[in-house]
Amino acid sequence: MSPLLLLAIALGLSSLLMLGVWIVAMRIRNAGIVDIAWALGFAPLALLYRIFSDGEPSRQNLVTLMVVLWSLRLGLHLWKRVMGHHPVEDGRYAEMRRAVAGREGVAFFWFFQAQAFLLVLLSVPCLLINADPRVHLGVTDFLGVVLWIVAIGGESLADRQLAAFKADPANRGKACDSGLWHLSRHPNYFFEWLIWVALFVMALPAPWGVLTVFAPALMLFLLLKVTGIPYTEQQSVRSKGEAYIRYQQTTPAFFPWFPKN
Repeated sequence: MSPLLLLAIALGLSSLLMLGVWIVAMRIRNAGIVDIAWALGFAPLALLYRIFSDGEPSRQNLVTLMVVLWSLRLGLHLWKRVMGHHPVEDGRYAEMRRAVAGREGVAFFWFFQAQAFLLVLLSVPCLLINADPRVHLGVTDFLGVVLWIVAIGGESLADRQLAAFKADPANRGKACDSGLWHLSRHPNYFFEWLIWVALFVMALPAPWGVLTVFAPALMLFLLLKVTGIPYTEQQSVRSKGEAYIRYQQTTPAFFPWFPKN
């Protein structure tokens, strides 16, 4: 099946998925479930591309396994975070709800559909890897796998370290600055971005693969300028005050590095 047709099918399925999620979100008044659906939505798209693409089977199986495992891990992590605070809505969506008061239904509908489009757009590297006709695995495949292992391992470790820090009542009002959080204020975001770098590296030799550089570039922009760091930092300053401001002054925001004295 042609990649363009597969993309069209993926967009239709993702749009239907987000329609269902929107209906549920409106009923339970918690738009945060869109994050769960967005993360889990990559798994069925990866399986769709694997089944209906004509690339080299071993590469197809490899990238499908990588995307499905990452999608399930992130989706389940977000499920625990979002539903663990339900019915309290994530601050981003509570603020959005206040901003569109009186027209929440329409506003969230289009926002959820935008998430469906973004889901499909960021799945393009997976599609091109599945369509790659090269017979044997190459250096970029192995490099992509190594980057993926580092990324998913680092993201999982950062999530566990933060959860353990928050679970200790003695840390209330403090900024987590231990483990990976000693080297970056947002190591979870950094390793999340590295997932897209790994997929870009694997897609690079495929026809049109070089164009998939947009995926890590777009994800970096979103994390640094839109939905990632800016909002999280604002929330942290409001909740932790001077403790987080001192943390900002010593610790890199994104790329891990040694903190300043």
